[in-house]
This record gives sequence, structure tokens and C-alpha cells, in this order.
Amino acid sequence: MKSALQKRKKFYLEGLACASCAATIEDRISRMDTITSASVNFADSSLSIELRERDRLEDTLAQIREIVDSVEPGVRLVKGEQNEKGEDSSFFSRERIILGLGILGFIGAILMPASLGKTILFILAYLVIGGRVLLLAGKNITRGRVFDENFLMTIATLGAIGIGEYPEAVSVMLFYRIGEEFQEAAVNRSRRSIKSLINIKPDSANLLVNGDILTVSPEKLKLADTIILRPGERAPVDSRVIEGRSELDVSALTGESMPEPVEPGDQVLSGSINTSGLLTLRVEKLFTDSTVSRILDLVENASSKKAPTEQFISRFAKVYTPIVVLLALALATVPPLLVPGAIFSDWLYRGLVFLVVSCPCALVISIPLSFFAGIGGASRRGILVKGGNSLQALKDVDTVVFDKTGTLTKGTFEVVGISPASGIDEKDLLRLAAMGEYHSNHPLARSIISAYGQEIDKDKIQDYKEIPGKGTCSFLAGEPLLVGNKRLMKENHILIHEQAGSPLTDDSRVHVAYAGRYYGYLDLADGLKADTRAAVDRLRSLGVKRIGILSGDREPSVKHAASKAGISEYYYGLLPHEKVERLEQMIKDKRSGKLAFVGDGLNDAPVLAMADVGIVMGNIGSDTAVEAADVVLMTDEPTKVGQAISLGRRTHRVVMQNVIMALSIKLAVLALGLLGLAGMWEAVFADVGAALLAVFNSMRVLKGNT
Repeated sequence: MKSALQKRKKFYLEGLACASCAATIEDRISRMDTITSASVNFADSSLSIELRERDRLEDTLAQIREIVDSVEPGVRLVKGEQNEKGEDSSFFSRERIILGLGILGFIGAILMPASLGKTILFILAYLVIGGRVLLLAGKNITRGRVFDENFLMTIATLGAIGIGEYPEAVSVMLFYRIGEEFQEAAVNRSRRSIKSLINIKPDSANLLVNGDILTVSPEKLKLADTIILRPGERAPVDSRVIEGRSELDVSALTGESMPEPVEPGDQVLSGSINTSGLLTLRVEKLFTDSTVSRILDLVENASSKKAPTEQFISRFAKVYTPIVVLLALALATVPPLLVPGAIFSDWLYRGLVFLVVSCPCALVISIPLSFFAGIGGASRRGILVKGGNSLQALKDVDTVVFDKTGTLTKGTFEVVGISPASGIDEKDLLRLAAMGEYHSNHPLARSIISAYGQEIDKDKIQDYKEIPGKGTCSFLAGEPLLVGNKRLMKENHILIHEQAGSPLTDDSRVHVAYAGRYYGYLDLADGLKADTRAAVDRLRSLGVKRIGILSGDREPSVKHAASKAGISEYYYGLLPHEKVERLEQMIKDKRSGKLAFVGDGLNDAPVLAMADVGIVMGNIGSDTAVEAADVVLMTDEPTKVGQAISLGRRTHRVVMQNVIMALSIKLAVLALGLLGLAGMWEAVFADVGAALLAVFNSMRVLKGNT
């Protein structure tokens, strides 16, 4: 994974405001000999490339700059963080002042009486307002890019001038320019909103050296360095508390709003914010290996994995625009030649309307923006989706298969049943079991002591002895206390009494005998997480048809967990290769939809990779799991699985809304234009207006308002 990351480089295209240009830049760079893959993310103006040879980076960048300049003059290729100033230019910029002068000229021409001067003023206003569009259209034609929005707008407005519609030519160009300004402002605002969600990178670190505190870059911290984290500061790297107590705001990492208390010995993840006390920390991971760095890498590189819908729209736009241009040409020339009484100027005007409408900006802008907003919104909820393709796959999930231990269960035992013998109180049974297990480090023993929860007088426990594979033997008030399995009881001639129908095995049942009398038994099991049952119910409410468990654990434990979680299909005693075989069969059994596998990332990499959607839970530190999975959950809450599926469906709905809305508006105006019922104003709205509506609609994914 790291070798791939070393060859992958990320840059920003400062000033990129044209979505179709972004697609053209990506296509041309992808065809370079020195590039393995390239992806331009219009949503955050980034360019990600993977090099074949690292030592040819400078030559490659020189070629990329030539391509960028040829496609979109004025766009700069910059390394590192993008210059946000380019997006927040002054209201009184040079371009806007020129546009304002053009508007004054246009108003003057409208108010002037009919004369040659009026016509000249209209043309001057047209040149001032549309000069940039005309210039870009000319440059692009010389570079072989004919069918772009600048060309279409130029031909349409020049055609209007050609038939004497001066006011309409100027007003359409003006509306287009104003629409561009609004569109650019909306896109930039959307970009900032998306970036703010993943803006978790710490700016600096307080390094403690010989009693002095030095402010350094997080990248300069070394393992075992001591750092100070003051209230309100963000942890720069993954570290552990040496001194101090506080609470951490981890909402940027996990999506959980409840502060997390920490004390000496506890781990502190990078990106979390110290809310109260002063903490002294020991660095455990370098910045490049820390949680915040891994999250940023996952989210920022998600753009390179584009969804099928996104890829289709890019291909569709390349075909759609030339077809509409040819139809516009046919509309302007065929009817006057074939239809008696058809006036050429009328049909030419209708053809010009077709040209204006044909620009696919609304589609090309809104689709990638929707997916990136979905990915950004998911990261805010502690769900890291590794690309638009994974986000789109989530919407089709109708089968979810869980690993058991550590995924649906806590991975630790707990007392789930207390069965005292006749005449024995439950409290006495639990107390005796806890005293008998006090000196044992066995997981079952620790769980029993935890369930008892009271202080134990260890001085009363005498002659403690642990019997491997059976249990413990000690003396309490001079009488033998036996705590263990059936074999221990049988060897000591203790007659046990068990209730029938328990789903648990002898390995998770602890019997207790004291002074030669049988006191009863405790049932222990790997307890379900608090939200496991709610997670299963949520998946069913989302229409997930099949929910199952694949586990390497024994049948009684898996059956018990499945019963408590409300899952009827489960498979137990599976080795890693048997999990793969079983999952492969489940995939073959599907008639439709996609299968998601949810694991804790420890030994589930093969099945995570095989599933249509692999979801790893609460394990950002595992390279193998993160590499194999499509979705990484920052917490160990099973309910996040339903949230991820819901978010995938929500994003898809907005994408489809944008596609249908943009195409419907365009087709409606095309039809009205064909009938002569729509003019240039309606055509410009179909282009710029639809793009604006699509951008604003995309932002609903970010806020979850769908």
C-alpha cells in the first residue's frame, strides 16, 4: 500500500471553474506515457496522478502544465494545499468592473433612439460583456476543442446579431456571464463546505524538550517524543497519555458528539480535540502513519474511484453535445429548404436556441459534486467511503453478512445467566464464584469478578490452586471451594443439576461447589454490543433481505449471539478459507443486489476483498483491512452499517434528481424551441439555471437533508 502511495501525487488546479474542461484535462493526462492513472476531481479542484517512474516527475509536470494551459488557459497547477484566495476573489475584481461597464453600455443602447449609434453601442456592449467568451472560444478552436460552452454561446449570439436581434444577443451573453458568476460562487461555496468537513489536520505540535515547549510541524515529531496538548488544541499524532486527565472531542473522527474521557495510559487519536485539562502525551505513531493522515488520504483519494454513473455522464456529455449541434444545424437549414413558406431567419433562431441549450454543464458539474459531498458527509459521521464507486454500490446492498467476534459482539465474556441450585440465593452463588476465581487471569474468571462488582476480601481465600483445563480449587473458612467445569465437579464427586435447553456449551458454563455442596452454575457468553439488535432491525427496515453470520467460533456461542441479535442464518467453526468458500456461495445464490461483508479487520481481509462491498469496523490502523475494504467505520458500532447504506441511497437519489432535472429542463426548452415558443432567455436558463439548481441540490447530501 505504501509503495503505491509513494508513486501517487496530488496537485491542485487553481482557478478551475469548468467541469467539462476538468474531464478533458483528465482524459489527456491519462493518455500520457509516464502516467499510470489520473483523476481530476472537479469538486475540490484536485488532480491525482500515479507515476510509472518517480524520477520523471518534473518532465511529467511540465507536460501536464502544457495540457492544462491548452484546455483551460489561466488555470495553475500548484503543489500542496490549494490557494483558497483564488476562490474568494474581491467583489470588485477586474472582470466584474469590465462586466459592469458593459451593462452600462447595454442600458445606454436600450434607452437611445433608433439610429446607427444605437447599433454600434449594442455591439460595443456585446464585445465588452462577451469578450472573454469570444476569446476563449477562438483559442479553444485553434486547439481542436470546438464543442464547448464558449463556442456554443459565441455561435448562438453571433447568429442573433446576424439576424438583427442585437438586444437579445447582448442580453443572452449578459445572462450567461452573470449565471457563470453565480455558478462559480455556488461551486466554490460547495467546495469550501466539503473541505471543512475533512479539515481535521492539526497545524502544529507542542514538543517538550528539556523542560521547554517548542512549536513544530506535526511531520517533524518522532516516536517516543513528549508533546503537550492544551485545552482547545487538536492532537497532532496518535499518542498515549503520560500525565493529566481530560475529555476529547472525537466527533471529527467518529461522528460521535459525546466527549471521550482520557487518563494516563489511554490512547489519543490524532485529529481529536482536547476540551478541558492539560495533557502530556508520548508519540506512538509518526504523522504519516497516524489516524488523521490515514483518514485524509482515504477521503482525498476517493475521487480517483469514480462511480459508474459519474463515468457514464462523462461519456454521455461527449456524445450528447455534438449530436445537439448537428440537430441545431439541421433545424436551421432543412425546414427552409423543404417546408413551403418557412422563413430562414426564424428557423436559424430556433437552431441558435438549440445550441445554447446543448451545453451539458449541469450534468458534468453536479454528478461529481454529489458523490464528493456524499463522501464528505459520510466522513463527518465517522464513515470513510473509499470512492464514488463504493458509495454507489452501497445503495444496492440487499445482503449483509457479519463476522461475530468483535463485530456483533464485544469480544469479551460477560455473565448472561445465573442458575442457583435449590435453596441457594443468586447473590451467594455469584459471590462464591468471584472469590474462587479471584486469583485467576482466565477471561471467564475476569468476567465473573466484573459481574460481582464488589470488593473481595482476599485474606479469606486460602490454598488457591488452578487446575489447567478444569477450573480452580481454594479453601474458604476451612471448607473447599470449587469453581470450574463438569470435569472438575465429577472428579470431586459433586452431583450437578442443569436446566435443559441452554444454547451454551460446557466451555462457557462455570459450576460452583462449596463444602461438598453444589451451589449452581453461571452461563457466560461473548456479549452483544449495545446497538447490535438495533443495527439488525435498521437493516431490515432498509429492505436488506438476507442477514447472516460467518464465524470461526463454536456452534453454541454463534447460535446464542445470532438468537440475541435476531439473525436466523449463521455458520460456525469456519476457518479463513472456509469463510471465503461460504461467502462465494452466498454471492452465487444472489439473484440481484450486492452483498456487503462486515468484519473487524483482524483476519477478515480475504472475505472483505471478495464481497461486493467490504466494510471494516473500527480498525483504521490495520493496513491489510483498510486496503481490502471499501468502507471503513471509525467506531465499532454495527449501526454505522445501516447509516452507510442509507447515505449511499441518499446520494444516488440526489444524483438521479440532478440528471432527471437537468435533462427534463433541457428537453422541455428544446421542444419549445423547436415549436418557436422558447427564446434565448429560456435557453440560457436551461443551461446556467439548471446547473445552479443541480449544485444547490447536491449540497443537500452534505447536510443530510434529502
